[in-house]
Amino acid sequence: MDLFSSSQPIRSLTALFIAWKGFLLAVSLGAAVAPDYDTSTSLFFDRMYGHNITIPTIAARLTRWDALYFMHSTIRGYTYEQEWAFGLGLPTTVGAISRSLSSLTPANYALEPLVAIALAHASHFVAMLALHRLTMILSGNAKLAFVSSALHILSPAGLFLSAPYNESPFAGLSFMGNLLFAVSLKSKANGVKRNVTMLASGILFGAATAFRSNGLASGLLFAVQAVDALLLFARAPSLCTLLSMIAPVLGGLCVAAGSVVPQTVAWMRYCGSDGVGRPWCEKMIPSIYTFVQDHYWNVGFLRYWTLNQLPLFLLASPMLAILIKSGLDLISKPQRITTASRNGAAESDLNTFVRALAGSQALIAILAITTYHVQIITRISSGYPAWYWWVGSCLMDKRRQGYGVAIVMFMVMYGSIQGGLFASFLPPA
Repeated sequence: MDLFSSSQPIRSLTALFIAWKGFLLAVSLGAAVAPDYDTSTSLFFDRMYGHNITIPTIAARLTRWDALYFMHSTIRGYTYEQEWAFGLGLPTTVGAISRSLSSLTPANYALEPLVAIALAHASHFVAMLALHRLTMILSGNAKLAFVSSALHILSPAGLFLSAPYNESPFAGLSFMGNLLFAVSLKSKANGVKRNVTMLASGILFGAATAFRSNGLASGLLFAVQAVDALLLFARAPSLCTLLSMIAPVLGGLCVAAGSVVPQTVAWMRYCGSDGVGRPWCEKMIPSIYTFVQDHYWNVGFLRYWTLNQLPLFLLASPMLAILIKSGLDLISKPQRITTASRNGAAESDLNTFVRALAGSQALIAILAITTYHVQIITRISSGYPAWYWWVGSCLMDKRRQGYGVAIVMFMVMYGSIQGGLFASFLPPA
């Protein structure tokens, strides 16, 4: 029996999702037998809720590392300047849901972490469904759609996709944005449906950017589409070709708004008439995000290139290699994904779409090597679909199947081991 065939793919993917999530949660709960390496979580909950609060075990095991910042911002708001390194999306969303449910839960119960964990699981599931549909639209290949979606479930991001982190909501919103963008490309050129769905795609990407700043790379999709429309207008000037630029331009502005709006909120707080006048306020382009990343987290070009960070580069190297290799391959041969989707001009648009997705993921990998804290690449890679397609195509190709199997083994092993380390408050994070 073919492992990857299924007459009911969504049911099979749902079963795999439940099984994998259950396994990772069991790993995190199993880690409770050993004392925490770091007591930040218990101290945090005591400070946020007091000593007489009920802290569900799963919330205590998954509120680790940066999740402490997210939960602090959710409960108390942005209190410290360094918290602005973390997107507004998760605290805002979890805070709104928690307030709406507060009347239904006991007063001495830690609600916010549970809401964040539930949001992470729901977002991951939505991302899986969106990736399946997106792959079907691009390729028409049910097997590739099933395998790619299964790979997203088994992402090496592992427990980060279950914890109070940005990764799952970012992936869910990004994949939905990609799905709508693909739908727009297959719609009639200059039609209302094309423009509306492309604009809706930009709104979703903008929301994703409010969760993770690397969502700005999605602007590449709209930039490419706008340039194509401009070139078409130069060849055949008309009102229709001019109007075809509006949707991608507006969509790109929506992506940018996901970063600009939080920056504006911060500027009004720190730099306005009643502000405290922080150094970044005087910059030509005042950005609290870049200042905080630089000042508090030492993020900058080649700053992470020190000998003591070498183990983290080695740990990140498999995922970096996958992202760059798959990105370059799909930039040169997008037909590996779009072959079964031949529809005249739409085929060319979809090829360009796949190239843009592959290029944005390769760009993120390069930035991780040169600028980011490199170890985060394993978890932020979860929000980029191109490498799932590439690994899926490897698994379906007998000549490259060995590479695909090796990558899947790496994903499962990394996710499993990392889950235990994460729940014990041990690196990498």
